[in-house]
Amino acid sequence: MAQTVNINFRMDSDLKKDLEETCSDMGMSMTTAFTIFARTVVRERKIPFVVAADPFYSENNIRYLEKKMEDYKAGRLKTAEHELIED
Repeated sequence: MAQTVNINFRMDSDLKKDLEETCSDMGMSMTTAFTIFARTVVRERKIPFVVAADPFYSENNIRYLEKKMEDYKAGRLKTAEHELIED
């Protein structure tokens, strides 16, 4: 069996508490959960879940929204009339 080593990293204390509780509810420790994660990354050669940013907060979208707000405050924003569609 391979020698075990300690790994240290920082985490928000509330997140750690919630993670410990969740792992316990699943019948495992945080060490077991992180070991499962590490083995899956090594085996699959990828993060075993989707890591993505919400496109709403992208730099382009924020600039677009700021421009629209600027236009709105300056009275340059034209509003379109829409009819209510009822099913």
